Amino acid sequence: MNLTTMAAWSCRILLQRGTRLISVRTAAESPSPLVGCIRTVKTTTWFEEHLTEDNQEYMRKSTAEEYRRQMAEKLNPLKDEPWPRHEWTEGTRRVGLVAVKLGMAPIWTKTGERHVVTMLQVPDCHVVKHLSKEAYDGRTAVLLVGGKNVSPFHRSEEEMDMFRAAGVPPKQKVTTFKVSDDAIVKPGTPLYAAHFRPGQYVDVTAKSIGKGFQGVMKRWGFKGQPASHGQTKTHRRPGASGPGGDPAKVFKGKKMPGRMGNVFVTAYGLKIWRVNTKYNVLYVNGSVPGHRNCLLKVRDTVLPNRSSTLLNPPFPTYFTEDEENLEEDLYDDDLFVHTEPSLTLT
Repeated sequence: MNLTTMAAWSCRILLQRGTRLISVRTAAESPSPLVGCIRTVKTTTWFEEHLTEDNQEYMRKSTAEEYRRQMAEKLNPLKDEPWPRHEWTEGTRRVGLVAVKLGMAPIWTKTGERHVVTMLQVPDCHVVKHLSKEAYDGRTAVLLVGGKNVSPFHRSEEEMDMFRAAGVPPKQKVTTFKVSDDAIVKPGTPLYAAHFRPGQYVDVTAKSIGKGFQGVMKRWGFKGQPASHGQTKTHRRPGASGPGGDPAKVFKGKKMPGRMGNVFVTAYGLKIWRVNTKYNVLYVNGSVPGHRNCLLKVRDTVLPNRSSTLLNPPFPTYFTEDEENLEEDLYDDDLFVHTEPSLTLT
């Protein structure tokens, strides 16, 4: 077989370049060298067209400056059209916050006990909309709270109208908080980490980390079966499902293999050890659901034995004009502060 015979054969070569799938044929078979199909891939840039790195950096900076200008204009929306503000009473239901999970760190108490805390940052959190009882469910009022600014191309036109009416930038996550009638906050009001104080207990809700399809040992903590003495391919199996001939079925809710994680989970009664008012960071006791950099919601705890831990909190929320001289770091009374001197000489 010579080279001429090999060249006479019609061959097809598939090339994959980015989002375009190209089929290349020989000139003898087809006059057009490029024949193929285009498969749609969602762009990962901020805008529809593909921008260069310099243009992307410029658009991010300009968008951030525009968001800062909007927030500066709407920093204190209660001054132009004040809404009625009430005093805190026991049993009232305040609004919550939208935070970002940063990670975990250790802390120590004054008695030497070591605890692990999760750091939650509150970035660009604003009240977006207020729904009355009649507009929601007829039983309680609701406040829509958004957190973490995002590109306007990631939001729909209906959502952008809601953000424009509140005078705030578009948010990545918008969630609802049920509030009492005396704890309603005007849309456009910024929310800070100082909304909560050290010593208070909160509930944190987020979507847990998805584990995919898992067996009963990982999903439900089954012990498994013996690894020897006649066992064949049953080491990690669930075994018998229980019911016999009388029920003739497997009851609903039986612990079996299936998808694990990727569901909303709430951690109740977590104590706040520290609040950083400069960077809006909450130091919450223990672990919270969700992966790092995930968005979650933080609100006052609903546990009856923890609800009265903090009397007279910032109500309906923390306002900068009310407490201008607030310290940068707020600590719990039992927390050991490393910056304080441990020994004093007289």
